[in-house]
Amino acid sequence: MSEQQLPEAPQEASAHRRAAAVMEKLIGAADVAKVYGEPIRHGDTLLIPAAEVVAVAGFGIGSGSGVTGRVDGKPTRGGGGGGGGGGRAMARSVAMIVAAPDGIRVAPIVDVSKIALAALTAAGFVWASWKGIARPKRWLA
Repeated sequence: MSEQQLPEAPQEASAHRRAAAVMEKLIGAADVAKVYGEPIRHGDTLLIPAAEVVAVAGFGIGSGSGVTGRVDGKPTRGGGGGGGGGGRAMARSVAMIVAAPDGIRVAPIVDVSKIALAALTAAGFVWASWKGIARPKRWLA
């Protein structure tokens, strides 16, 4: 019986099922139905919410072996292996598409708190860089 014909061990099959389930969820998160929401009718105007959807995943495996000790004067070998993975899907509103009798326009949704947080983070990096440049380096002397 070749190696390809051997049935999977129950533990390996379970790990493959879990990995496949995670991937299905992440791929499902990137569906176009998740990007454009249900249209909302308000009189003659149709509003369509739009979102940004990001899905990321990572997986890894590893194994090892070595001498674990001696039994009856002979070295014993041990080994092990494992793997893991995970992922995340995120979505945020980015625009509202407005279809009215006078035309179609895209109204962006501005997240002021996210902009402020980015500005504070950038200011912190600029300040830290400036302090690092202004301080004399003792290791150069």
